Amino acid sequence: MTAANNTIEQMDEASLLAGLEGVSQQPQSGSVWMRPVEAIAAALLTAIIGLLLAGVISRYVFSLPIVWIDEVASISFLWLAMLGAAMAVDRGEHLRLTLFVGMLPERVQAFCNTAAMLLVALFLGVMLRPAYEYAIEESYITSAALNIPMSFRAAALPVGVGLMLVMALANALRGSTLKRIVVSVVVIAAVTGLLWLIGPSLKQLGNWNIPIFLVGFVALFLVLGVPIAFCFGLSTLAFLSFTTSVPVFVMIGRMDEGMSSIILLSVPIFVLLGCVLDATGMGKAIVEVLASLLGHVRAGMSYVLLGSMFLVSGISGSKVSDMATVAPALFPEMKRRGHKPPEMIALLATGAAMAETVPPSIVLIVLGSAAGVSIAGLFTSGFAIAMVLLLILAILARWKSRHESMAGVKRASLPMIKKAFLVAAPALVLPFIIRTAVGEGIATATEVSTIAVLYAMIIGATLYGGIKLSKLYSMLVETAALSGAILMILGAASAMAWALTQTGFAAQLVASVQELPGGWMTFMGVTIIIFMVLGCVLEGLPAIVLMAPIMFPVARSLGINDIHYSMVVVTAMNIGLMTPPIGIGFYIACKIGNVSPDAAMKAIWPYIGALMIGLLVIAAVPYFSTVFL
Repeated sequence: MTAANNTIEQMDEASLLAGLEGVSQQPQSGSVWMRPVEAIAAALLTAIIGLLLAGVISRYVFSLPIVWIDEVASISFLWLAMLGAAMAVDRGEHLRLTLFVGMLPERVQAFCNTAAMLLVALFLGVMLRPAYEYAIEESYITSAALNIPMSFRAAALPVGVGLMLVMALANALRGSTLKRIVVSVVVIAAVTGLLWLIGPSLKQLGNWNIPIFLVGFVALFLVLGVPIAFCFGLSTLAFLSFTTSVPVFVMIGRMDEGMSSIILLSVPIFVLLGCVLDATGMGKAIVEVLASLLGHVRAGMSYVLLGSMFLVSGISGSKVSDMATVAPALFPEMKRRGHKPPEMIALLATGAAMAETVPPSIVLIVLGSAAGVSIAGLFTSGFAIAMVLLLILAILARWKSRHESMAGVKRASLPMIKKAFLVAAPALVLPFIIRTAVGEGIATATEVSTIAVLYAMIIGATLYGGIKLSKLYSMLVETAALSGAILMILGAASAMAWALTQTGFAAQLVASVQELPGGWMTFMGVTIIIFMVLGCVLEGLPAIVLMAPIMFPVARSLGINDIHYSMVVVTAMNIGLMTPPIGIGFYIACKIGNVSPDAAMKAIWPYIGALMIGLLVIAAVPYFSTVFL
């Protein structure tokens, strides 16, 4: 394997599989006592896919919808999410930001790591009883199709919280010293006691508590290295406990609602699809066919890189797995032609940002769920918006490659092109099947994701060598852990978003924005700034779930089309993700290409500028977002 591949293997596996970028702990295999949980989670994921496939076949082939399938899938989904979240705690795979902790001396880093896990344990310990009470309350509600108490579903919450609590305490104690544990406990207890003492004064501050708790506390926990899901959870818990009279019990219900929407069922399935494509080599086949077509022209390899990111993203829905597929295949030839490694990293990172709106994008699926926007419309528009950004980056790449060395470069022969097409054809078809099926309303994103997994498994087994059973089981376990980490973020962010809206902040924001000069254009400018900043720090999914319930009503009040606004939000967020010195995705691209961030930082600015030009065009001209709707 190449050096780039070796670098990839050292990265956070959660980031590689789903595009949730972060500089976090090294991935670990699960603890021995978590093996039964892993087996159950893998079985649940398999059952969900099997159930959804059965539902698709019965509905579209036999015209006999099975009414109880969605209900069973929903119950299984919440259990998968909670067990997966516990597995992610055990493995250290919850997304967290370690950029700032990494700058501290080793002794301070060790203290921050211990304190972070104890803070996670504190949150889980407080939420355990409300989760149990919530499950009891749900026992009085009967499901529509199966006619069983909903406590069968809600019991996943206390079980998952309890498992996470045990794992968090185990991780806090593992490798730590008694002194660090005692000091961490004392500091946490002292701060908690202080907040309790000044609680009456805090309540008098009103909405000034929002920047204190829902901004300041989140930032503090991020800097300490607390996983993002628990940053949101802890801040919301403190906000509700010390500044309002709202019972903590309500928070569990909001988390449940945020992480178990039926639309989100497609998230773990698309994550698994990315694993299947990576294991079978279908993504690499797409890169090779583009190289055979464009590799002989000036800037050809840059075009191949951008085109590969565009097409591969349309299969896996994952920025980082896309970069990990494309870079090792193209970088050696690009270096031979005189491309400088920093320039290659800049093109790779901004190409990944460009391709985020290409369906099936997990970010678009989550945005559709959080903001109530048509996923079919998002998929259709996302394809067009990515084409606009692709064209702008290709123009810049052509200008950058004007001095490229073409010595010894030959056009691929027709037989070579035919062979590459023959090998890649089954993989090339898949992104268009996904986009067409969802965009034309033939099937939902969830249904398409199951069909895509089945298609990839069959094609992979017959044409690409297949996947060993042991590898498949490992992929199911990793997908479950990663999905749990993703969904835990969505649940906690949903609870925080609800807390924000309950303060009346959203209504005040609507009134304030409507008074701004410039109307909707000014609001678009504010949106771009907000989501670029959030993209730098939080990554896509938590930023969307947190801000969508607040920003979209404002956009609608100004007459902005939901799809148009969605494209601006996602594009701005992904530019922020790749913008140094804070953008987390930028550092992941540097790791994949084994290039110093300092060197790449100087090279990326023209590409960021090109994306910003594209973003401003997209924001100012709704036509690009709505032309195909």
